[in-house]
Amino acid sequence: MKRILLCLMAGMLANTLYAEVRLPALISSNMVLQQQSNAHLWGWANPTDKVYVTTSWNNRKDSAIASRDAKWSIAIPTPVAGGPYTITIQAGNTIELQNIMIGEVWVCSGQSNMEMSASWGPDALPEINAELPTAANSKIRFFQSPRATAAYPQDNITGSWKECDEATLKNFSATGYFFGKMLHQKLNVPVGLINVSWGGTSADVWTPAELVQNNPDLDAANKRLQQHPWWPVTPGACYNAMIAPLLQMDIAGVIWYQGEGNVDARGDYHQLFATMINSWRRAWNKQFPFYYVQIAPFNYGGKEAAALLREQQAATLSLPGVGMVVTTDLVDTVTDIHPKQKRAVGNRLAALALTEVYHQQAGNCYSPVFSKAAVVKDKLMVYFSHAENGLVIKGGAAKECYIAGADRRFVRATVKAEDDHLIVSAPGVPHPVAFRFGFSNAAVGNIFNAEGLPVVPFRTDNWNNAITE
Repeated sequence: MKRILLCLMAGMLANTLYAEVRLPALISSNMVLQQQSNAHLWGWANPTDKVYVTTSWNNRKDSAIASRDAKWSIAIPTPVAGGPYTITIQAGNTIELQNIMIGEVWVCSGQSNMEMSASWGPDALPEINAELPTAANSKIRFFQSPRATAAYPQDNITGSWKECDEATLKNFSATGYFFGKMLHQKLNVPVGLINVSWGGTSADVWTPAELVQNNPDLDAANKRLQQHPWWPVTPGACYNAMIAPLLQMDIAGVIWYQGEGNVDARGDYHQLFATMINSWRRAWNKQFPFYYVQIAPFNYGGKEAAALLREQQAATLSLPGVGMVVTTDLVDTVTDIHPKQKRAVGNRLAALALTEVYHQQAGNCYSPVFSKAAVVKDKLMVYFSHAENGLVIKGGAAKECYIAGADRRFVRATVKAEDDHLIVSAPGVPHPVAFRFGFSNAAVGNIFNAEGLPVVPFRTDNWNNAITE
């Protein structure tokens, strides 16, 4: 018995002496850490081991003790943007992380329109293919996660940090890249972009499972999506595998390009989307900015399915710290669910961030939003916010504009732009009650503010009938 005990003690001592500190994939050479924050580093080590962390920007050595679960984490203060730096991590072994930059870190998520990259082929995204030969920039870094699902929250994710160059950009989100490029140009700081997206996915899979399954409305809506066998539909599946491993990383904010996957369960999208955003903020313990893209015109089944989803997306603007990019003017054809103009999408997202987060002069970055309507004799006066410098109708008569009286029969409207409002009428509607703009699946409107941003599609009514003309 004594001999057995001695052997066990020797084995335990050997494990203690030779256990190695380990790091998640997100903590690696070439990464970007959020500037002027208490950035977290974390990993695994033998229980009770002391892990030493030395940062080259201040030659400061800090330490953390691994828990009984073999986990350790430490918050390290980061300076203003700069680099490259090194971080040395020591326990039973030594790991030196090299080429570390301090700057702005953003998460890029959603479905295929966020995924789209030069790897889709030379004709899919001409803008990003033209960018490839001159893309090399050591101050823009990518972390690309492969698609993954999990039944429970994970603490690691596959991938690695890479500098932007022709080879790495080819497989990275075009929207994310153009967003990050504009931030880097305007702020002159390193930018780190973490891409966690999956084509076809609904917002359900990016939301913690219990928040969907314990809500009767959201659970019923999710069940309506079960007919699609080509991508995950289980609530929380992508959140567990692709978002949970990021939660210790301090970030500046999130950009999101999704919605097409919820068109078949559109009625509850605002509730679901707000639930998802709030859950991410709670999990990160930070009220970070969240900027998203409204789905583009496309010939979905049914006449108003996408219009109703866009309405739900617009309703999410009621949350604090969110912003929405409108893309009705960025389509070449309404028969392609993947619009090619990703530079403008990324730039519009960046303009929101530059204005609201970084307090830079980026012009008016907000699309006009319907605010109120008033009846004046046989006309409707339709007013907008974010149209202080006036509204512009491009290309002749206004398109996708309909007016109705109490009979709820919509007819094409005559529209005149005047300052921050539209004057709307129709010969057969002497007593107007309701107005709709761009309220169909494939509507491409032509009303903008003076800064060139399209009006957010909307309706002034809440009727169930579609426009039949």
